[in-house]
Amino acid sequence: MALRTTLTTTGLLGATAVLASLALTGCSGFGTAAAGAADAGGPDVPIGDEVSTTADPEIAALLPAAIVEKGHLDIAVDIPFPPMAMYDDTNREVGFDPELARLLGQKLDIDVSINKQAFDSVIPSLQAGKNDLILSGMNDTPERQETLNFVDYTHGGFAIVVEAGNAAGITTQSDLCGRTVAVQKATVQGELLRAMECGSSPVVVTELPSDLDAQTALRAGKADAYVSDAVVAEYAAATTSDGEAFDVVRDPENPSGFAPVYSGIGILKDDAELTEAIRQAFQALIDEGAYQQVLDRNNIGAYAVESAELNRGAGS
Repeated sequence: MALRTTLTTTGLLGATAVLASLALTGCSGFGTAAAGAADAGGPDVPIGDEVSTTADPEIAALLPAAIVEKGHLDIAVDIPFPPMAMYDDTNREVGFDPELARLLGQKLDIDVSINKQAFDSVIPSLQAGKNDLILSGMNDTPERQETLNFVDYTHGGFAIVVEAGNAAGITTQSDLCGRTVAVQKATVQGELLRAMECGSSPVVVTELPSDLDAQTALRAGKADAYVSDAVVAEYAAATTSDGEAFDVVRDPENPSGFAPVYSGIGILKDDAELTEAIRQAFQALIDEGAYQQVLDRNNIGAYAVESAELNRGAGS
């Protein structure tokens, strides 16, 4: 899924239907989940029916000495951004990014601290030493690769959301010309919209602080459409007002979403040791099936990658 995207192409946006079920229902995990540990002030590990794994000492030995001495990984996550990250009714961080973060911690035999961070400040938070990793649906792009290494973890495209009934008659990406479209700030989706070839009727881009704000603008009639990655769009359409508020535009020319790109775990370019530790831990999760389980329980299994590789965004 194209998450928090920057692209160099000028096309835009289709849709995909991938969420057959939207509840975060469980599946059995690997290893033994330490239920209640986080609530008791212990390590932040999977609980209940969340997917779990076991430590790999050889991979854990790859962690930089400074991280081991600190005793935990600080992980920047923009919450809420369902189904990638959200809070459950106990205020616990759930969704793909927090659950994958806990699995990486288990595999590396180190605690994790999931730190809520606004998306437009996640990179500065690494540069300031506040966080070690970004797990926030961030697109792997050549521009971001100047600062970060990406361990790519999903691949897919974008979607357009309109009010239920689609009174505006938006059926293709070109129908966005001359329309007001809401997007989340700092995702650079605004650049894509502004780059569309619309002649004398360009897209009017409204950039808002959060993805939820962009949805709200559409619902309040302040925008004709809202643009996001396909999984988030499908989730919003299926869950807002019991599925009665929004429709996702189905573009037959882009059935899997427009312009699929890689998204991944962001790590500062200079942190080569940490990058390799995360890459190998992620590969181990792929190999044992835990990664696919986390994707599936969050209804995004169609966007899996087959191996843990770095910086594929330049080729996407």
